[in-house]
Amino acid sequence: MTLAVIGVGLLAGVLGAILGLGGGVVVVPALEFVLPRLGQEITIGQAIAISQIGVLAVGLSGAAAYLQRGLVRARTGYLLSPYTIVGGAVGSFLGLVLPAQAVASVFAALLLYSAYNLLRGLKRVEVEREPSRMVTPAMTFAGIMSGLLGIGGGTVQVPVLNLMAGLPIRQAIATSTFIMGLTAVGNALVYQAGGLLDLRLAAGVALGVLIGARAGAGLQSRIPADRLKLVFSLLLIFTAVQLLWKYWGNA
Repeated sequence: MTLAVIGVGLLAGVLGAILGLGGGVVVVPALEFVLPRLGQEITIGQAIAISQIGVLAVGLSGAAAYLQRGLVRARTGYLLSPYTIVGGAVGSFLGLVLPAQAVASVFAALLLYSAYNLLRGLKRVEVEREPSRMVTPAMTFAGIMSGLLGIGGGTVQVPVLNLMAGLPIRQAIATSTFIMGLTAVGNALVYQAGGLLDLRLAAGVALGVLIGARAGAGLQSRIPADRLKLVFSLLLIFTAVQLLWKYWGNA
């Protein structure tokens, strides 16, 4: 089981760092479907709590690599992170009190949205421009999604930083990864206080993520993006359907 959990973290770290998604879109559904087949039941709330540690690991490992390459806009990250941290705390609290079906439905919707974004391709902004006034509320929303669903928030943050804040796409991904780590600390503390965080499983996921995120940040410029996005999009769609079937199929 330990190797399977580390493997989940490894995959999440690589894909999370490459795409700026934080890895939670892999960790949560993977734990939901892998662990029961290994004889350990897990709720979506517990999977989301564990994913917060994975997101923290992505932020630390991926951001370190991006900082070395000079891609992180640290000032932008520090200015926007308070909004994602506050939003993350609100989302984490909602994750503790909302029913599993509601959380699963929101998560499935976000997976489908991510797949849509990857398939259509993000509109790239490679020439900087003045940021929109909608950046801060949009980043707060990203924080709420990160706390509620155990994702890094990159599904929302990368388009916001690229399209609204005017950052080139690679800098948007790098800065989003940097912000993820700051947000995940508060989220993890809320879930720990709520009694949902399994530290043993979280440590296995974090170990895999630390290795994978470092590798993913280095591979980002070498992997054919279109092929990776296509495969990952199909995986997201399949996972969303499975998640909805699990929580609504017998309702």
